[in-house]
Amino acid sequence: MRLILMTGKGGVGKTSVAAATGLRCAELGYKTLVLSTDPAHSLADSFDFELGHQPKIICDNLWGAELDVLQELEENWGTVKRYITEVLKARGVDGVQAEELAILPGMDEIFGLVRVFRHHKEGHYDVMIIDSAPTGTALRLLSIPEVAGWYMRRLYKPLENVAIYLRPLVEPIFRPLAGFSLPDRKMMDVPYEFYEHINELGKILIDHTITSVRLVTNPEKMVIKESLRAYAYLGLYNISVDLVISNRIIPSEVHDPYFRYWKENQKIYRQEIIDNFTPLPVKEVPLYTREICGLEALEKLKDLLYGDEDPAQVYYNQTTFKISQTPEGFDLELYLPGIAKDRIELSKSGDELTISIGNHRRNMVLPQVLATLHTNGAEMENKYLIIRFVE
Repeated sequence: MRLILMTGKGGVGKTSVAAATGLRCAELGYKTLVLSTDPAHSLADSFDFELGHQPKIICDNLWGAELDVLQELEENWGTVKRYITEVLKARGVDGVQAEELAILPGMDEIFGLVRVFRHHKEGHYDVMIIDSAPTGTALRLLSIPEVAGWYMRRLYKPLENVAIYLRPLVEPIFRPLAGFSLPDRKMMDVPYEFYEHINELGKILIDHTITSVRLVTNPEKMVIKESLRAYAYLGLYNISVDLVISNRIIPSEVHDPYFRYWKENQKIYRQEIIDNFTPLPVKEVPLYTREICGLEALEKLKDLLYGDEDPAQVYYNQTTFKISQTPEGFDLELYLPGIAKDRIELSKSGDELTISIGNHRRNMVLPQVLATLHTNGAEMENKYLIIRFVE
């Protein structure tokens, strides 16, 4: 199954692009699902068609759905939620507050991934298009497989083993004092099963023949900057971006003096988008005279975007991570365009390399060939961060 994720700064038009892409894929005969994982859903408004948690057919070969986090939580996290609620009530938290606090921060992103994995595993669709949350939330979603792996290896599995073995010994004393029981194996296994699903999806996300991210941007300074940061961070997680869509270009036939400043600025920023994202292909979409809502409007957007093309194709496949041997040791190369070297911080501990850019951090588990070596500086070369490893 082909997996395409649409993301970008809030308000750039990614939902319309996702819907139009789904429409074109369906037209070509692919069984296509467009799934919104954005907490502030607008996919139903784009299609002008009522959607819910379960996929609903919109037209031939095209289905749509909007993730309901509460429903997904109850179906997949009910055991853990009830346990956390019991613990909170025992500690004096009000019933309603306990129910709310049992939904941990970040659960919407996690359940978005679990839902994607389930659809991929079931194989009912040929193409799945994710209308994701704005850039920051989408990056958190895509980094979850790696972050979850770190916590599971370092914290959860050791804690689970201790809890399971101690439970029979301390439960007779613990329950009367605390007012709740220690977790049993069934409850402790639920998060790990989630991690296994997310870990499997993580392998799919870094397979560039299956998964691509498409950045939707506008020819505006702040939007371009955020898109470039997103591009770099996706490269940090070895997730492929295969296309940039520059939306809301003021057409050349607009000569109203009111738009003169906007047109002059857009001319500069349109070229900036092409220059900064090279060699990625860039598609430009004009500003519509009315809002894009309903199948008729989406048909026009679909034709402007793709014409006779197949949007399920991989437009560009760039290797963002590779290891090469040198006379002194090894080089680890990461594709990080648009990032200055002085913004990157590196640290190594055992078999883990921590790479920080701003408030984004990746803990890379190094392959055995690098784990026993020491880092010996780094440099930027042709948009690659090259980290030296020596004896």
